[in-house]
Amino acid sequence: MPVSRVGMIVHEGRPEAVEAAATVHRWCAERDVPVAEIDIWRQPRHSGREEAAAAGYPDLIVTLGGDGTFLRGARVSAACGAAVLGVDLGRVGFLTEVCVQDVTTALDAVAEDRATVEDRMTLTLRASRKLEIPEGIESLLRYGRGPALPAPSVRPGDPVDVGWGVPMSVNAVNDIVFEKLARDRQASVAVYLAGRLFASYSADAIIAATPTGSTAYSFAAGGPVVSPHMDALVFTPVAPHMAFDRTLVAAPDESVAVRVLPHSGRVAVSIDGQLRGVLDPGDWVAVYRGLHRLRLIRLGPTDFYGRLRDRFRLSDAPAALADGTAAPLYRPDSPVPPDLAGLRLPPAPPRHPDEDADAAH
Repeated sequence: MPVSRVGMIVHEGRPEAVEAAATVHRWCAERDVPVAEIDIWRQPRHSGREEAAAAGYPDLIVTLGGDGTFLRGARVSAACGAAVLGVDLGRVGFLTEVCVQDVTTALDAVAEDRATVEDRMTLTLRASRKLEIPEGIESLLRYGRGPALPAPSVRPGDPVDVGWGVPMSVNAVNDIVFEKLARDRQASVAVYLAGRLFASYSADAIIAATPTGSTAYSFAAGGPVVSPHMDALVFTPVAPHMAFDRTLVAAPDESVAVRVLPHSGRVAVSIDGQLRGVLDPGDWVAVYRGLHRLRLIRLGPTDFYGRLRDRFRLSDAPAALADGTAAPLYRPDSPVPPDLAGLRLPPAPPRHPDEDADAAH
């Protein structure tokens, strides 16, 4: 893809991130590509649209940090349609793509059109009223951390219609979470799936996640791992006071709506781990597939399941190992049969020069 302007988000608490940022600056200077560092931690915090405008609407955003830094970059990229390249300096790294030593190689691949752009589903929402963060709550919930994002703005160009809800300018990559605000008061909410009442929950939290976010909070709460190559909405209750505590995977054109019951405690709304509003009894929020998709730079075919195995340090069952070891890959080097042509398969193993010589004879 052509790169005409770069935006960069740097985790300045990591010396290796600051060093990698200097490498990106040099790469841009050598090619006369404007670059702007996006200070997403300054106070007051700004919306993704404002951050994108201040950076001159880049077409490539480079994040230097972990998945948390990447999510901050994704929020900005969704506002301007930029692709995101994540450089991994964190501990988990499901979203980041390259290690810090390969920054220059990765940028060359993007500029020379040797990289691919992978689309991921996002989530947005409508609410019975504009989300607000009551005074004093931010400092309580974010003690010891940096300034919080502002409450989401109302999406421009849409009518403020209480019937269908106020459209919020939100693009969640991982999840939207509704959690109890006070430790001694549960979040009591009615959950509607595709417009129909599914169940009323008294729980610590309710999670609406994307497939990308299925390996984040939803997974920690017992939810399933969902392939990021599909579109779905993953609904997971956290510590519900009821026998049915299962996750439900909804279709991408189905919504998950939450209405706070009359005698519930207040409910905090977090978007990709950031507090963005507080709901009172009677308020409701509907979560559904976002209008914008995350454009994620990939340098090669995504080995999601291999990454899952590595990141969670999965080990094989001792009983299975006693019966023999398994090959790390199943991919014959013969041509793909017609009935398998539409499958997502690993690349064919490289052929040895001797094999090509034998084939010629």
